Amino acid sequence: DFATEQGGLSAEVIRKAFSATEEEFLQIVKRSWMAQPEIASAGSCCLLGIVSDDLLYVANLGDSRAVLGRRVSVAGEKGNGRVVAERLTTDHNVGVEEVRKEVEARHPDDAKIVIHARVSRSIGDVYLKKPEMSRDPLFQQFGTPVPLKRAVMTAEPSVTVRKLNPEDMFLILATDGLWEQLSDEAAVDMVQGIARRLVRAALQEAAKKREMIYKDITKIEKGVRRYFHDDITVIVMFLDHPSGRLRAKASSVDCVSSPADIYSSSNGSNKDHS
Repeated sequence: DFATEQGGLSAEVIRKAFSATEEEFLQIVKRSWMAQPEIASAGSCCLLGIVSDDLLYVANLGDSRAVLGRRVSVAGEKGNGRVVAERLTTDHNVGVEEVRKEVEARHPDDAKIVIHARVSRSIGDVYLKKPEMSRDPLFQQFGTPVPLKRAVMTAEPSVTVRKLNPEDMFLILATDGLWEQLSDEAAVDMVQGIARRLVRAALQEAAKKREMIYKDITKIEKGVRRYFHDDITVIVMFLDHPSGRLRAKASSVDCVSSPADIYSSSNGSNKDHS
């Protein structure tokens, strides 16, 4: 695999993998340009979580988010302590002041450039990375021309490498559709009830904002749902399962076989069995 070819897993190998993915998509856009120039506007956030030996690697582009559930001891409390949320990713969303300033700094001659992008990093969105494509008349016939002088977005991921500890219980990987409705802390509190409950809670909040009930919003067809809530996909990786338990006495942590729970609001069936 890619890591083996590069001599093992590392933050740099992950960056190279993201770069290779971006380059491959760029080649697809170039090959399809004459027949489908609009493909230059296709793009996606990307979130990666890998456990290797006793290290956790997290990388992201865009505003999908990874949150760690970590058990902490509280003075005066008996038992195993409570689980707190620790965010491991940076949201590359222009709604975040720091990110917005980062984009504006690259375009000092055009402070309004941020209106062209919701996130500052992604896979794809080539028309916001290659000004010559956004100015091409062939592309402009499919939408409003974007007068770019230089790239608005990049495909450079934020990468975090963390040594796992016995107190690290689980990792939540989810798209922005979840985090628009739930805080990191609320998600961690609920994960003791698995990914399906997280998605249901987010959908209930989305329904409430639309003055609807949960049952009605789950009946909306996939193609129409986009107008009611963003896509919500959740992956929960459990780090304290018996088959991959974090052992305080050992110097390394065997988490490779840790189970993962995955659920998406775009699943064909939305029946709630929890």
